[in-house]
Amino acid sequence: MAFLEEPEPQRGVALPVLPGIRRIVANNPSLMTYHGTNTYLIEADEGYVVLDPGPEDAGHLDDIISATGGKVCAILVSHTHSDHLGATSSLKARTGAPTFAFHRVADPSFEPDILIHDRDVVAGMLAIHTPGHASDHLCFAARDGIVFSADHVMSWSSSIVSPPDGDMATYCASLRLMLSRNDSFYLPGHGPPLSDPAPFVTDLLNRRIEREEAIYEALRYGPSNTWNLMDRLYSKTDPWLRLAAERNVLAHLEKLHAEGRVEQVSGTWRVQL
Repeated sequence: MAFLEEPEPQRGVALPVLPGIRRIVANNPSLMTYHGTNTYLIEADEGYVVLDPGPEDAGHLDDIISATGGKVCAILVSHTHSDHLGATSSLKARTGAPTFAFHRVADPSFEPDILIHDRDVVAGMLAIHTPGHASDHLCFAARDGIVFSADHVMSWSSSIVSPPDGDMATYCASLRLMLSRNDSFYLPGHGPPLSDPAPFVTDLLNRRIEREEAIYEALRYGPSNTWNLMDRLYSKTDPWLRLAAERNVLAHLEKLHAEGRVEQVSGTWRVQL
């Protein structure tokens, strides 16, 4: 499938995305975060809603304060991975704005001020619980088919699903959930916006299903472990990407195990006997 690319965004600047929406790309580029985390600034009557404050970085925090004039009325967290959550406490301390996150946070060190449940309306947006990449992951559906898709669907790459908090079965179910909607524009947690997202999400789901069947077929030829399966089925060469691919393999195996198709014996996986 074809992923999207974009030039490295200007640092320290709130870049226009859509009317009433800007983003600041945090300076935390990596193989897992692309150019960095997208922190979205959403105009509201009371000031700005900040969605995903990004990593704990003093310069990025200053950029958020400068772009909003410190007039932040709400801080939304799509999920509690550190590249999205890190600056939340510091931003709250600087602005006094309340924090919002899913009611079962995956990071016990974080206690949001306001707990979000699936289908709650928050800052004028519908919260959609989309577990898989993270158990506490939320997408936020705004006006006119616009969805802040965070790390559930990213235009530049597929998402890592790393157990135990990552779960492949719920990830695939969450993709199907988003396909049941009629959205027109995704604003992801990393990388450029995605228009007409349905074909892209369909490709993501089909790619996962094909990978899962390839893992199952490989086990039909004999037992194996996660590393050897990754080495056989993925073309990754970078050590970090190979580790991420192995986590995805494990997530697929756990899904297959829950379905009664494979079993684990002494650290080795095999087709269910």
